[in-house]
Amino acid sequence: MALIVEKFGGSSVSNSERVKHVANIAAADYKRGDQVVMVVSAQGDTTDLLLKKAAEISSKASKRELDALMATGEQASAALMVIALEKLGCPAVSLCGWQVGIETDSTYGNARIQEVGTARLKAELAAGRIPVVAGFQGINYRNDITTIGRGGSDTTAVALAAALNADACKIYTDVDGVYSADPRDVKTAVKLYEIDYDEMLELATLGAKVLHNRAVEMAKRHGVKLEVLSSFQNHPGTKVREVTMEQKSISSVARDADVAAIRVNGLKTSEGKTSRLFSLLADKKVNVDMVFLRDGEEKSEVCFTVAQNNASTVVEVLCEHQEELMYEGFQVEEGVCKVSAVGLGMSSSAGVAAGIFEALYKARIPVKFITTSEIKVSILVNEEDGVKAAAAIHDLFF
Repeated sequence: MALIVEKFGGSSVSNSERVKHVANIAAADYKRGDQVVMVVSAQGDTTDLLLKKAAEISSKASKRELDALMATGEQASAALMVIALEKLGCPAVSLCGWQVGIETDSTYGNARIQEVGTARLKAELAAGRIPVVAGFQGINYRNDITTIGRGGSDTTAVALAAALNADACKIYTDVDGVYSADPRDVKTAVKLYEIDYDEMLELATLGAKVLHNRAVEMAKRHGVKLEVLSSFQNHPGTKVREVTMEQKSISSVARDADVAAIRVNGLKTSEGKTSRLFSLLADKKVNVDMVFLRDGEEKSEVCFTVAQNNASTVVEVLCEHQEELMYEGFQVEEGVCKVSAVGLGMSSSAGVAAGIFEALYKARIPVKFITTSEIKVSILVNEEDGVKAAAAIHDLFF
């Protein structure tokens, strides 16, 4: 008998028929003798619709109340799933994050899990029931409901799997695994049947929508055995685990159009103004990704990328601290796209960056700037060139 945590995303439970279908997947495992814990997301576009309802009332709703509102979507999914399971003869119980004991910090909208209780889950499993947990949510020290960011149900599932020492954590979604590129962009993309934690973490951070990056980070830290599968097709998925065999130089290519580029001119780097800028952004919980610094004799230009929804926060910080930072000006460019090649084998393969530049040159795609690490190369291009750039890089290595 195995203990399995199964997570089902919004598209997998988008309507009554999908809920019934997913219930059958879990019921089959349960009736085979496995212990099953389910984690569900809100149905379809429910979260967006709830946010729209809030915006119709006020554009300045507090983050605390938005969290309380958004958490209801997952609660509804969990209750509907239990109703479907009970109809199949499987005893089950729906649980909100606070009932499970998922404790988080107080960063409303993007809280981080600090502790996961297991007493309630273990009691329900011992009683022969399937706990169906509302994903994406927890509770802080004030007993306020918190949410843990878009895609956070993945992280909920991994946190439960780690706390329960589960035999497997299966992430069911609308795709049947992780591909060498987005099949919608690159027709020659191939499915990967296994991928290393580090590669998957980079891909998730760089815009691949298959897994929440914090879920992958947590899975690696706790050795959780992850598998990405489709709830629509009965196909083998992609296993995320430590891969010890020698790797290809590139495993996958990711494209992310949800970025904005910021250029700040005339910073006095010798006076620590650049580091001060990034400290101010960190205080506002703004994650800075690609960074390019052009040094002058006295002043420098710094360019960096952030998620589009953080661009306004960057502008606020720059305007509020202009006298302190003493920069000469800044520009925000939103029509850009980040394309990244990821692979553990990159560090031992010569000429990867050179090959990428050559492929982009042949495709007549101008590159704004580039950053590299041991297992990734990321380039910034115009948004209209993003799909073409991803295909050109993919064709070079696959």
